[in-house]
Amino acid sequence: MDHSQEDYVNRLFAEDDTLLQVRANIVKLGMRDISVAPAYGRLLTLLVQTSRAREVLEIGALGGYSGICLCRGLEEGGRLTSLELKEDYAALAGTHISEAGYGDKVEFRTGPAADSLEQLKKDGRRFDFFFIDADKENYPVYLEYAIQLANPGALIAGDNCFLRGRTLDLDKNGPSVQAVRRFNEIIASDPRLVSTMLPSYDGLVLARVK
Repeated sequence: MDHSQEDYVNRLFAEDDTLLQVRANIVKLGMRDISVAPAYGRLLTLLVQTSRAREVLEIGALGGYSGICLCRGLEEGGRLTSLELKEDYAALAGTHISEAGYGDKVEFRTGPAADSLEQLKKDGRRFDFFFIDADKENYPVYLEYAIQLANPGALIAGDNCFLRGRTLDLDKNGPSVQAVRRFNEIIASDPRLVSTMLPSYDGLVLARVK
C-alpha cells in the first residue's frame, strides 16, 4: 500500500481522542512513535473480536496504543497479557490502558520477552490471539512460543515483516533482516499454520494455528 492509500484509509478510520492522546504522550516523552497506524489498530480490534478471543498475548507494549486496540475486541471476561522489555514503557502503557477503561483487563510482564514466554509456558497458560511487535531479531523465537502457547484455532498477527523494505532488499543482511526473513518463511511454510501476508503498511502476517 503506497502512502497516499495509507493516508486515505487512515482518514476514513481516524483515531478517537483516547488514541490521539496516547500518541501525543509518546511524542511528548521523546519516545519513537512507532505505534500501529489507525486503521491497523481497527484491524486488531476486529480480529480479536471476530475470533472471540478471551486470552490475548501482546509481545511489545510501547505506549499502550495497540494494547488498547486489542482490549477493545476482548470477549466479556477476557484479558490481555502484555510483555515489555522496559519497565517505564510498561508503566506508561498501563497508565494509558487504565485511562481507556481497561486497567482491570491487562497484566504486564517486564524483562526479556523470551524469559516471560518461557514462564508462561511453565505456568500452563494458553492464548487465543497473539500480536508480535517487538525486537525483530527474536521474531522466530516469539513465533515458536506462540505456536506452543496457542489454543487450537488461535490467531497470530506479526507486524513490520517488510522492515521498511529491508526484508525485500537482497543487499540487506543484518541480523534483524535475516530473522524477519526467517520468520516470514516459517509463517508461510509451517504445517502447523494456515497463513497469509498482507502487503499493507510495513507488512502484516496473519496465521491460524491448526
